[in-house]
Amino acid sequence: MRPETMAGTGFLGKHAEEIYYLERDDMYLVGTSEVALAGYHADEIIDLTDGPKRYAGWSACYRREAGSAGRDTRGIIRVHQFHKVEMFSYAHAEDAAAEHERFLSIEEEMLTALELPYRVIDTAAGDLGSSAARKFDCEAWLPSQERWMEVTSTSNCTTYQARRLNIRERVEKGTTAVATINGTIGTTRWLVALLENHQQADGSVYVPAILRPYLGGVEYLQPVA
Repeated sequence: MRPETMAGTGFLGKHAEEIYYLERDDMYLVGTSEVALAGYHADEIIDLTDGPKRYAGWSACYRREAGSAGRDTRGIIRVHQFHKVEMFSYAHAEDAAAEHERFLSIEEEMLTALELPYRVIDTAAGDLGSSAARKFDCEAWLPSQERWMEVTSTSNCTTYQARRLNIRERVEKGTTAVATINGTIGTTRWLVALLENHQQADGSVYVPAILRPYLGGVEYLQPVA
């Protein structure tokens, strides 16, 4: 992504050290497709008369994981390259909170369907990034480590990104900035929670009903001797 899009979405702030910069090209490798989706309508006036404009992005993501101090660097919890599906919405500013709750309900619905124990964290203001006005983290339980692990999150950025990227809608007297909302719908990290919570005493792994049609109908994954 171009520097102006990275800056406009708020990713060149205090977490800039986690981003891979390609100096020769003056481009950045994205850590989330949120950046591309936010920049998609940069410098545009969009029509929201029929409700929020919603997108989903599937991309490779790259992060240095700077500052992780060796935490979770073995396995697939913290990796430098992974794939992720991201939800993204442009909405009227007054509808942003409701859209944020909608994204959270989708994430919770997925966690419930996968039969995973989880909790929702309403992130403290001091832990928010520069763009988010409110963020919910969904954390799944990790039996092997006896702790909760973030598997997905959703953020209401209100008009922060849109003002910086010049994304507006028409109102009675001119134009005004829209709101942007994002939320992760799935990453490779989910595999950790699935395998740990559904592994059986004999080494097999229980397959939640919602996944069975994609795995040939099998109810358990059996270990290979």
